[in-house]
Amino acid sequence: MEGFFSVASYGLMGTMWEQVRAPLIVPFMKIMVTMCLAMSVMLFVERIFMGLVIVVVKLMKYKVKKRYKWEAIREDLETGNSVFPMVLVQIPMYNEKEVYQLSIGAACGLSWPSDRVIIQVLDDSTDPIIKDLVELECKRWAGKGINIKYEIRDNRNGYKAGALKQGMKHSYVKQCEFVAIFDADFQPDPDFLWRTIPFLAHNPELALVQARWKFVNSDECLMTRMQEMSLDYHFTVEQEAGSATHAFFGFNGTAGVWRISALNEAGGWKDRTTVEDMDLAVRVSLKGWKFVYVGDLKVKNELPSTFKAYRYQQHRWSCGPANLFKKMIIEIARNKKVTLWKKFYVIYSFFFVRKIVAHLVTFIFYCVVLPATVLVPEVQVPKWGAIYIPSIVSLLNAVGTPRSFHLLVFWILFENVMSLHRTKGTFIGLFEAGTRVNEWVVTKKLGEALKPKPGSKATKKPRIQIGESVYMLEIFVGVYLFLCGCYDFSYGKNHYYIYLFLQSMAFFIAGFGYIGVFAPNS
Repeated sequence: MEGFFSVASYGLMGTMWEQVRAPLIVPFMKIMVTMCLAMSVMLFVERIFMGLVIVVVKLMKYKVKKRYKWEAIREDLETGNSVFPMVLVQIPMYNEKEVYQLSIGAACGLSWPSDRVIIQVLDDSTDPIIKDLVELECKRWAGKGINIKYEIRDNRNGYKAGALKQGMKHSYVKQCEFVAIFDADFQPDPDFLWRTIPFLAHNPELALVQARWKFVNSDECLMTRMQEMSLDYHFTVEQEAGSATHAFFGFNGTAGVWRISALNEAGGWKDRTTVEDMDLAVRVSLKGWKFVYVGDLKVKNELPSTFKAYRYQQHRWSCGPANLFKKMIIEIARNKKVTLWKKFYVIYSFFFVRKIVAHLVTFIFYCVVLPATVLVPEVQVPKWGAIYIPSIVSLLNAVGTPRSFHLLVFWILFENVMSLHRTKGTFIGLFEAGTRVNEWVVTKKLGEALKPKPGSKATKKPRIQIGESVYMLEIFVGVYLFLCGCYDFSYGKNHYYIYLFLQSMAFFIAGFGYIGVFAPNS
């Protein structure tokens, strides 16, 4: 009897599926496929356009020093060092035990007349021990004659934006013309100011000079190599294309120099989203200011090397832009100081395609809709949408990091895994859903923590806490893709199961925490 009821139940479910599929599932799937194909075309056109811009830039041997006046600032015999602009260097930090010495040391080592630069350490640390260490480090450099200020607050309101805003209120800042900003894990070379300040000093229309990031731990693990590929494309293509075509791009939050008057004109730092850097860049640009990206100037920094830290970072980087887009789209559209073409670029290309469509289409199409089509054979995805477009987009992305071209397949699988969190963050930002819309979790830096000290014995393997290593969302999506792959292997004709099994494996690896490195026990 039990076997009879089991067979009957399966028969009933099959009948219900057949009754629902034709009138509901098939039309819905066709609509979803059409929408996803449209988004794929948008992303494809955007990538091709930026690629063509970069080709033109390379063929014409475009140099920022040719487009903008650049002359080294030299000491005047009569006025002395007063010919050098006064520069403020801000270093915001929060419990940065592993890297505070590196960042403060690099900032204090910047080559610039000592009486024309102020180093400002904005310490929001809540750990009293780390706070004392940072203050002691500042005093040590002050004892060497460096003009360094150690500033703290009573609260963490506004997080990084709040700290930077508070830092600009100090009386000594009024004498400064420019401000350079470095996150706690960034280590600028001594000639950083010599190479950036002349752009601002000789070109009054420029508000921002942005440098490129150089990753000191890109070879730490496979996950950091994947991050390097994505970020290298961002700097090599997106930032370069924005600088060359519209003199606009998103400020990366660090490794850049601002004209303080432009910053103040736009209303200063605001903490309404988790991307205060992008918020400021858009507002300053709407005032008519221009930006320049200097790709051959690189600043060393650290990539997140634990999966947990990277998930938090990617949530912030996807939720924040979507939320900012929602808050600023009307303001951008109504702006009178910039051209219609630039407004279109900011709204459509910069925000809509890169910050929203790119995330949604990657996860919804390739991890949800495409796998589901194996269950509904009436719905077909054309080869150009399922294979050709994603292949070309992936190949274009690999241009930024030629040394990792052989890792392209791993990068595709990894990016699809991360698109789950980026899509979730995008929806949270657009609809301001839940408490995570303004969640700010500082990306944990490991610094030298994972490297054994000379003469020390091999470190013990860190304990693996299973509760912190299992991510149910990734596992759930992995199960869904695996089941779709099994069905396609048994009944399908498109051979999607090859991709589905590989992608499900990537989600399982991430879901069980076998990606990145394990942070050492404190």
